[in-house]
Amino acid sequence: MSTRALILRAAALILLVAFVTMPQLFAFAFAPLTANNAPAIYNQGSLLALTLSHVRIVVLATLASTLLALALGIFVTRPAGREFLPLSRSLVNIGQTFPPIAVLAIAVPLVGFGEKPTFIALFLYGLLPIFENTLAGLTEVSPRTLEAARGMGMNARQRLWQVELPLALPLILAGIRLSVIISLGTATIGSTVAAKGLGEVIIAGLQSNNVAFILQGGLVVALLAVLLHDGLGLIERAAARRLGRPVDEIA
Repeated sequence: MSTRALILRAAALILLVAFVTMPQLFAFAFAPLTANNAPAIYNQGSLLALTLSHVRIVVLATLASTLLALALGIFVTRPAGREFLPLSRSLVNIGQTFPPIAVLAIAVPLVGFGEKPTFIALFLYGLLPIFENTLAGLTEVSPRTLEAARGMGMNARQRLWQVELPLALPLILAGIRLSVIISLGTATIGSTVAAKGLGEVIIAGLQSNNVAFILQGGLVVALLAVLLHDGLGLIERAAARRLGRPVDEIA
């Protein structure tokens, strides 16, 4: 990443932190977007608390998606699990087949309002990219590499943990990055079922016809997406360099 890009990302991080911790400092910028003396800054809760809640549910859902998708990806690339590949693909595609709002509608009667239905929706929605990238990473490991590891006396478990997973790591991280970015945007709909998050700001703006609120919620989500995308991208490129792979292979 160039020096200019790093400066821009640092500026975006400073702007994000400043806005969620001291939003009133930016009231002058949003005031022209209001009408009828409406508040320029969201005043129905703490932007910092909502941002932390938003990130928290995304992180928890992504961790759960990663654990299941990684386990399935490993299982179906083993000789004993290859016949279950079509079934596994069908399972991880559930989240992409049904819109998140439909998952919420189904989950609310089962688990109630709040974070739980949002977690379920994000968990299901995040499975596919992680699973497919895990599958691609593991299947792209050279048979010669595996044969060399076998010749060194490694058993199947050692080959998996010491050879296959390290070589597949950049692609797995790319899938996790995509899952996080998808979840960040999707999590905003969780506020329709009383989950704490930045969707509250956007919905409040829609209900009161306050464009300033809508823009504030969207701006924070967008900055989070950019910063997390770049941060996870740096980790992917570092992993690729350790393996001696061109970084554009995982871009």
